[in-house]
Amino acid sequence: MTSQHDATLSTGTLDQATTDASDPVAPQTVPPLSRALTLLFSVTCAMAVANVYFAQPLLESMATALSVDVGLIGVVVTATQIGYALGLIFIVPLGDLLNRKALILVQILMSAVALVIAGTAQHWGILLGAMIFVGLFAVVVQIVVAYAAALAAASQRGQVVGTVTSGVVLGILLARLASGLIADLAGWRTVYLASAGLMLVMAAIFWKATSSTRAPRVKSSYRALLLSVVKLFITERTLQIRGMFALLIFASFSTLWTSMVLPLSAAPLSLSHTQIGLFGLAGIAGALGASRAGRWADQGLGQRTTGISLALLTLSWFPTAQAQTSLLALIVGVVMLDFAVQAVHVTNQSLIFAARPDVQSRLVGAYMCFYSVGSALGAVAATQVYAYWGWAAVCWLGAAISLAAWLLWLASQSRSP
Repeated sequence: MTSQHDATLSTGTLDQATTDASDPVAPQTVPPLSRALTLLFSVTCAMAVANVYFAQPLLESMATALSVDVGLIGVVVTATQIGYALGLIFIVPLGDLLNRKALILVQILMSAVALVIAGTAQHWGILLGAMIFVGLFAVVVQIVVAYAAALAAASQRGQVVGTVTSGVVLGILLARLASGLIADLAGWRTVYLASAGLMLVMAAIFWKATSSTRAPRVKSSYRALLLSVVKLFITERTLQIRGMFALLIFASFSTLWTSMVLPLSAAPLSLSHTQIGLFGLAGIAGALGASRAGRWADQGLGQRTTGISLALLTLSWFPTAQAQTSLLALIVGVVMLDFAVQAVHVTNQSLIFAARPDVQSRLVGAYMCFYSVGSALGAVAATQVYAYWGWAAVCWLGAAISLAAWLLWLASQSRSP
């Protein structure tokens, strides 16, 4: 899971095929993506994606505060992913239709509203509804990733996607660490209220730092854009295969990060929110994987990177299974898993962008739907399995999902010319 994704603002359109050639901000006239703009996009991605992952170290506190059964608390993560999936389908295509700066600012501001509601929710249903909207507006991340890919030269696209995705990975890392620390100091509600304030600050910076652009001149309606996303699911084989990889790897990813807080916070370990959040530091390996995998894809090594990473993902569950007796083993497992997931994720995006560079905004939206489905299923399954059979069963589940992804890669290799 990615993230598991905000930069279509200051320059041109994502889709050359639907943009009038006379548009002064069309891709062919856009200057190369500067380092400063890349940094701004990465920071925006990090802050937006953090909102999706704040809940993972806080699930037990949420369950206690709202009197919810531990076996059901994983639905918080699922609700966020449902919102994310809806945003991918209905909001991301708008990047080809509307003024991008205005679209992104609206999403950031609406995220702040949803976060305030989540932080003040006194009832289980209100929290779930707020989390759906938190996920819905977090898809601003995908607009950035797609636009960065559109601005990059073909020979550098993988590296650019990897760099921006590294910001996403670091945002996930920040979410786990910051949410645990803030929750220990001031409670889980403060996490969401503080993030709402930061989103307002980010909106102000984004408004000042990016130039205004008019809405792109598209030759199709919003309805046609949505239908074209459906067509991509049906016709693009690269999207289908890479999407299934995304579904499985993020189901495995969500299986770990949704349920890990439960054994770590229970006796005999009884770790605090801050201590649990520190395990997110292992996510730096994921950022490394994102950056390097993009370069490997540019060098034509995408298939090999995928196979090796999926094998590593499967093996990562064996040290992870020792979490209740060896925290060092857990750290090793987390490093292996995060590196593998992000390496496959960036490789996936690099390959699908290369396959259809003319529809990158809708393509990333379609691809990330697989991500959301996988993350949601992994979250629900992990907490249910833990409630009935414990941590060992969760690790067997994660290993089985990861092995299925590796076997799918083997099958896809045997069918390739």
